[in-house]
Amino acid sequence: MENTTTTYRPTLKAVEEAAEKLKGIASVTPLIKNAQYSKQFGANIFFKREDLQEVRSYKIRGAYNKISSLSLSQIENEIVCASAGNHAQGFALSCKLLKIKGTIFMPSPTPNQKIEQVNMFGEEYVNVVLIGDTFDDAYHAAMQECERLNKTFIHPFNDEKVIEGQATVGLEIIAQAELHPIHYVFLPVGGGGLAAGVSSVFKILSPQTKIISVEPKGASSMLTSIRANKNIELKTIDNFVDGAAVKRVGDLNFAICKETLHRVVEVEEGKVCQTILDLYNKEAIVVEPAGALSLCALEQFSEEIKGKNVVCIISGSNNDITRTAEIKERALLYANLKHYFIIKFPQRTGALRDFVVDILGPTDDITHFEYTKKANRENDVAVVGLELKDPNDLSPLITKMKLHNFYGDYLNDKPDLFQFLV
Repeated sequence: MENTTTTYRPTLKAVEEAAEKLKGIASVTPLIKNAQYSKQFGANIFFKREDLQEVRSYKIRGAYNKISSLSLSQIENEIVCASAGNHAQGFALSCKLLKIKGTIFMPSPTPNQKIEQVNMFGEEYVNVVLIGDTFDDAYHAAMQECERLNKTFIHPFNDEKVIEGQATVGLEIIAQAELHPIHYVFLPVGGGGLAAGVSSVFKILSPQTKIISVEPKGASSMLTSIRANKNIELKTIDNFVDGAAVKRVGDLNFAICKETLHRVVEVEEGKVCQTILDLYNKEAIVVEPAGALSLCALEQFSEEIKGKNVVCIISGSNNDITRTAEIKERALLYANLKHYFIIKFPQRTGALRDFVVDILGPTDDITHFEYTKKANRENDVAVVGLELKDPNDLSPLITKMKLHNFYGDYLNDKPDLFQFLV
């Protein structure tokens, strides 16, 4: 069952034992200086490449450390986990390596790529159940299964052994960077397992290092809780950054993080998308949304980190290629380059041509167009998506639309209507 004590702190001995247990199971991932980010921020920016694990995220560390510690009585009725994807893959591979049967509850919107990877890593030792819309839905279903059939639940973050496993990332960073004092570590936070583990290690071995935890704005459960000084469950979240979108962080994790983190910051999902695209186009690095979080916060600290040694944990690369269109769309919206309008078209020949020739600029591109002609109306409307080359082109574009009576409404700042129509 879930451990809810709030007095636990991982010891260095426990983390070192986890590291020993993980030898040959989890890779010692490289810590690599990145030239582009270092130049951009005038600092020594290092990437801790947890995306290069066999399961493409750090989650194998906590999952294997936990599952390998179970007694025979704890595994006799099989084990269960709930996950948005990465914990599931670590769980699945651990089950196969330890020859233990397990059931994995995953949210129904989980990308197919992650589901296929889970089945590949676990083979005949795991069974995947898709249920609910969020991690929390899958979590509650998993807990019901455990209570009904007396199975052992392997929590993705709120567990001592899981935290100690994730903490080995911090142990490796300190060992790899021994010639460079580490001034800052930026890492993603979802449920808080990685943040609690890594920050605990640094608190012991490198207390001068500032640990900055980064979460998506649409699921800022850690920041909300720290501001309130109590663990709070959010009513709704944006699931886009699926590896870091939970309504409530772990009690163990919150108790640790509120004492060990220097700051928790949130970043826009659109910024995450732009960072994903930049990493792919400029660095040939594929990351999932949660894997880009640590880099997204650097701009907020651009003055502080100048001349400093900075580590960014790239937490995972389990991205589904079918999400590319959505990632690009969100990036363009964030950059103020993609805009949606309701356009009024008079029912006359040549109205669309006039809109394209007289209203749109030479570099404006129509990327979305939905139009239905209705009889007996002076004007019909269309939902039109436009991609601009320069965000400063928006204001004169709207002015021309209104001057020529094409303007109906602007949808980007009407989120409920925007989501329904586009």
